[in-house]
Amino acid sequence: MRNKLIFSLTLLLSMTSFAQQEGVVIDKVLAVVGENVILKSDIEAQVVSMRANGVLVDDDARCNLFEELLFQKLLLHQAALDSVTVTEEEVEAEINRRLNYFIAQVGSERKLEQYYKKSISQIKDEFRKIVKEQMISQRMQGQITGSVKVTPKEVKTYYNSIHPDSIPTIESEVEYAQILINAKVSEASKLEAYERIEGLRQRIMNGEEFSTLAILYSEDEGSAKKGGELGFLGRAELVTEFSVVAFKLKNQAVSEIVETEFGYHIMQLIERRGQKVNVRHILVKPKVDEVEVQKAKNLADSVYQLLGVDSIKFEQMAEKFSDDKSTKKNGGLAVNPQTATSVFYIDQVNPQIYYTIEKMKPGETSAPVPAQDTNGKKGYRIIKLITKSEPHKATLDSDYDKVQAAALVDKQNKTTMEWVKKKAKNTYVKIDPEYMECSFDNDWTN
Repeated sequence: MRNKLIFSLTLLLSMTSFAQQEGVVIDKVLAVVGENVILKSDIEAQVVSMRANGVLVDDDARCNLFEELLFQKLLLHQAALDSVTVTEEEVEAEINRRLNYFIAQVGSERKLEQYYKKSISQIKDEFRKIVKEQMISQRMQGQITGSVKVTPKEVKTYYNSIHPDSIPTIESEVEYAQILINAKVSEASKLEAYERIEGLRQRIMNGEEFSTLAILYSEDEGSAKKGGELGFLGRAELVTEFSVVAFKLKNQAVSEIVETEFGYHIMQLIERRGQKVNVRHILVKPKVDEVEVQKAKNLADSVYQLLGVDSIKFEQMAEKFSDDKSTKKNGGLAVNPQTATSVFYIDQVNPQIYYTIEKMKPGETSAPVPAQDTNGKKGYRIIKLITKSEPHKATLDSDYDKVQAAALVDKQNKTTMEWVKKKAKNTYVKIDPEYMECSFDNDWTN
């Protein structure tokens, strides 16, 4: 049996799935599974998507894709028998989640509509059935594998079944904590920034184009090149002070000056659609002078000296002095946003931090090192390396959680394949001769 996970249901909408395909494809039915059909256009749409993402689509890839669709249709058939459903509200939320991702890629809702030559409502309507079927399939699959567990004995058996040459290499991993001390912005610097944005607002009120001034003067590099336009965003996607003002503006109105953690803003409402607004803005950041940077260094040095006293713990000092809101209440312990754990692969660590911890041993604390975040804030950080592993072949002793996760996936796949074998026998399945030569992982022609 080929070593692949054909039951992953990775057929999620991609941006190319929304695109209008050039030319006309003569459609035909390639398979029937119960009451569900697979069309040639279903395959071709996914092939276009895969190629757009750099995937080589050969005959084997087409067969794999076809079998995934057979599996999805079997799940849909069984879901109908078992009354497994999703609500329209759940479908709408999932469509919105995917659309928001695509909008973020192209820059705005309007640009997405222009690119695909369809309105947002048309895009939603066109793919509502596809998304709903995917969600029902995933829910049905969850019922098949949701109760599957692995015992320690099964984990050990799974590990021992792997050929020594096939045991995966675990990359270096680290856990670390930090105390971040940011340089403060002086009142003089705040005043200078306020006066600058006040002058820009006055120029707009006197008739100059908001978008032109945003391109020339906004310090939000991401939106400045687009005339300050942010695209459609909900309240939760904006900082509170900004969203309160944005959602009160009338079309084309220009706001008063708004202060947030990023600096001073003025904004102009382009359009509001339900619970989302599209605004353009100009950001002016107060500058941090070298005097304040030196003060931050002096404080960081003092904190570092105190850490040399046995009775003072790193966790206590992080809670008292750190300006990193995301870690200070957790003793400075950094959390990997990709896994929601404290463990990072080396390539997931901020390069500024990596250059410090690569020379450290577990338990060591670094002297203060310069720090600068993506918003340009300067300061100093003290880093404590908690754990660090070297690249190694996975073992049960050091990597049990990873082996356990792999064993669980393996057992879930076997459970799913047994389910397919059982259900396919009792389900009407007809496959077009075009795909009968495929080497499937399951017998679909019983």
